[in-house]
Amino acid sequence: MTASEPTTGALVCSGCGVRLQSESPDKPGYVPEQALGREDAICRRCFRIKHYNDAAQVAIDQDDFLRMLSGIAGTDSLVVHIVDLFDFEGSVISGLQRFVGNNPVLLVVNKIDLLPKSTNWNRIRNWVQRHAKQLGLKPAGVVLCSAAKRMGFDRVVEAIQALRGGRDVYVVGATNVGKSTLINRLIRDYSDLDRELTVSRYPGTTLDQIRIPLDDGRYIVDTPGIVYPYRLTEQVPKGVLPRLLPEKPLRPLVYQLNERQTLFFGALARFDFVRGEPQSFTLYVSPSLNVHRTKLERAEEVYAEHRGGLLSPPDADELDRIAPWTRHSLRVPPGSRTDISISGLGWIRANSPAGAYVEVYAPKGVHVILREAMI
Repeated sequence: MTASEPTTGALVCSGCGVRLQSESPDKPGYVPEQALGREDAICRRCFRIKHYNDAAQVAIDQDDFLRMLSGIAGTDSLVVHIVDLFDFEGSVISGLQRFVGNNPVLLVVNKIDLLPKSTNWNRIRNWVQRHAKQLGLKPAGVVLCSAAKRMGFDRVVEAIQALRGGRDVYVVGATNVGKSTLINRLIRDYSDLDRELTVSRYPGTTLDQIRIPLDDGRYIVDTPGIVYPYRLTEQVPKGVLPRLLPEKPLRPLVYQLNERQTLFFGALARFDFVRGEPQSFTLYVSPSLNVHRTKLERAEEVYAEHRGGLLSPPDADELDRIAPWTRHSLRVPPGSRTDISISGLGWIRANSPAGAYVEVYAPKGVHVILREAMI
């Protein structure tokens, strides 16, 4: 693989792919005028991500995302759809098959390093295949991996090579699923291209398509991440993300609860065990989140007195930047293997031989669902 000039002849950021400009500091692609002529110039936003792990909020029109995806249907390509195992339902692109037409889809399930080491991977793969089908996906293949830890990465490369058939490869996914990390691994380990994409935990790092030339004249095309507002990760202030997104394997937390007991996840969400026999609930959330147990009748008082303090994140000065909570009433069927999934936060495994009635409070718009237990 060798580098080539952009096909449009325009100066673009070598980190995120957006066209560079020096007129408007508050718009995507800004770079000081004296830096425009530099080789491998990067925009100010990518510079801050790279050197300070800080991303300014830059708006980009959702219609542009959809137009980019819609264009894939008219190509002859392999589509690599990267999803986040920690937020599977929240990171699947809704209606992807409609956008890609007859092109095959390789489903790459990233961040498997977050699951406990004792996980049965064949069972996880079967779970993914069932849920992908339920969500309308028809993948030509499913690969589990961790781009960050390089687990299963060879299998991803092998699957791409087997399915590509000399075609372009479009990489698509929601924000924070690890697209750029995966592509950087491809560049670093399987090419001579002397550059990397900008990698960040913040949404919208890739602002335009980035075409990475292959040695057969085809391209790997990295597309911007789709922003789904129903994920908690898209609603919280960026300072909360490091505590919300786990970076190490999850350590399941088991709580033996009686009915009318409550668990707070910082001040981000609340779980009420309203009615049922005493039973255990297993939490799969970031270890950086504070989990606090109290009685249901004291829940409102505890929240009012301790949000932003004992109940954090978020901190007190960030509370007004999160939407008010909405209540979700759920019934866990008796004898079922069920997860209560809060998009972007994690999930609660209900161990309910006799069933349970629970209520979940989460910021307005965040998806809360019951699903077949992953683990």
